[in-house]
Amino acid sequence: MKRILSLSVACLILLSALFIASCGGKESETELSFTFEVVHLDGTEKTFEVKTYKTILADALTEKGYISGYKSQYGLTVETVDGETLDWNTSGAYWALYINGEYAITGVSTTTIEDGATYTFKAEKM
Repeated sequence: MKRILSLSVACLILLSALFIASCGGKESETELSFTFEVVHLDGTEKTFEVKTYKTILADALTEKGYISGYKSQYGLTVETVDGETLDWNTSGAYWALYINGEYAITGVSTTTIEDGATYTFKAEKM
């Protein structure tokens, strides 16, 4: 009976951990701060200082309402940043992600926040 109870508790803990991980529930024990810059298609720029306990950039920026889009098999596809929506299919414009001034090699859903870093979404057109 104890063995069944122990096995049940272990399964419950495992399922809880999987649920939290699948919901993007990773949070830092300490508050993280970073700079978020936006360069709009018309060239105007905005800068925000962000404080968060989230560890993934997409989670922090969507929680604050700075970005939105749709989820795909590759993560969040960003369509709107700071109220400006870009549609690749109609205008050839898209949101490019830069980390500390360098074009990002990771997507917003896989970018781990580094305290003090600068993340920029820049509207670019082909």
